[in-house]
Amino acid sequence: MHKKGFPKGFLWGGATAANQYEGAYLSGGREAATSDAVTAGSFDHPRMITYKTDDNAVGQTERMGKLPDGAAGLIDPESYYPSHAATDFYHHYQEDIRLFAEMGFKSFRLSVSWSRICPKGTKEINEEGLEFYNSVFDELLKYGIEPVVTINHFDMPMYLADEYDGWSSRDTIDNFMFFAETILRRYKDKVKYWMTFNEINFMKSWVYTGVRNNDLQHQYQASHHMFLESALTVSLAHQINPEFKVGMMVSYVPSYPNTCRPEDVMAAIIDNREKEFFIDVQVNGAYPSYKLKEFEREGVNILKEDGDDEILKNGTVDYIGFSYYMSTVSAANKDDLEKTGGNQRTFAKNPYLNASEWGWMLDPMGLRISLCQLYERYHLPLFIVENGLGAVDSIEEDGQIHDDYRIDYFREHIQAARDAVVLDGVDLMGYLPWGCIDLVSAGTGEMKKRYGFIYVDMNDNGKGSLKRIRKDSFYWYKKVIESTEGA
Repeated sequence: MHKKGFPKGFLWGGATAANQYEGAYLSGGREAATSDAVTAGSFDHPRMITYKTDDNAVGQTERMGKLPDGAAGLIDPESYYPSHAATDFYHHYQEDIRLFAEMGFKSFRLSVSWSRICPKGTKEINEEGLEFYNSVFDELLKYGIEPVVTINHFDMPMYLADEYDGWSSRDTIDNFMFFAETILRRYKDKVKYWMTFNEINFMKSWVYTGVRNNDLQHQYQASHHMFLESALTVSLAHQINPEFKVGMMVSYVPSYPNTCRPEDVMAAIIDNREKEFFIDVQVNGAYPSYKLKEFEREGVNILKEDGDDEILKNGTVDYIGFSYYMSTVSAANKDDLEKTGGNQRTFAKNPYLNASEWGWMLDPMGLRISLCQLYERYHLPLFIVENGLGAVDSIEEDGQIHDDYRIDYFREHIQAARDAVVLDGVDLMGYLPWGCIDLVSAGTGEMKKRYGFIYVDMNDNGKGSLKRIRKDSFYWYKKVIESTEGA
């Protein structure tokens, strides 16, 4: 153990996603993905999906909603889609990776765009897409930076969502596995760390109707298919290269009881199960008893084929990756709770905490609590693969960005992670702050909600030079990594 508290080989770095960072959405043989039909939004106005119906009617629907029957995704020339250009990693990857190396990154998390490898999501390979990521991995390895690859980060090829009904269709499993096997084999000597699905408890595609329409059968059937895809991928990966480390990834928002009333404590247990369920299946290889009882009460009947249970049992993950941004509270009487913003959802406000400009509860101690809860429940290595502060940054007259608020945020959260390691004995693999370079916000589609150590000149309307500028936090994080050099 290093004197600073973090273990030898700790993976300091940063995290991004193709649909928020890569851009070049129709370049190099790539075809449209579901994220490409999602418009920009703001704090007050949700992002929308544009679509076209069989009778040529054009409309928009809420991002988490289901498209009307017969509708298909549409790229509307009258709408602005921030994913199309994003902050253009596609054309700036060498410059960006040099900056990551300058900060001292040991690892870098990125996702592979499914529609760049298999343009329609079917069994057709785009060699130019494979070569792009090959070049990216070579550039990372040149600087000694380990790639951490998310196989699927929210979106899927638009054709697959429209024609196959996305995750809801069992046919998607075969297509996903073709994609997964293609990249696992192609990069088997260049990538060691993989994750199957980003924030699997927040499935993204326009066939995810469970929350909006209270269609639990539809929701959990889609989840079952994703569990199978994840388990099959883990098993296949270990066959291809036994040295692979394949993890899952979940959005973890710990929920505290609103009071010490037993009813509120039980409400917090139930709310925390919403995250734990997705971890339980992928770590333990079976559905937990509390969820089976819920299925009985709600009339949910997961349609399985012979061998499904064995697939889940044999495809358990090597580590748990998770995002941590905030905490929330629970109460038996939901009317007792004031609502606030949060990661992909609305959460309850904690009066003992401050909030970000977007209403997210700031809770560094909650990161230590999360690490303890996860490690003591699952006894697997943990990996913080997202953590960060979305804020408005200003370029001063001297051309500098003085983001002391971000430095304060990271200082407190890194200290909480250190305490979990040193005081609580948590096995922590690494720390990858989200949006280490500015990218498009997934929740709002904004650029002004910035997370990065590196500023990118791009505004909410897609205008800007894309110039990269080091923020004060860039130099601070560089010193943090240097202080654990040799760990």
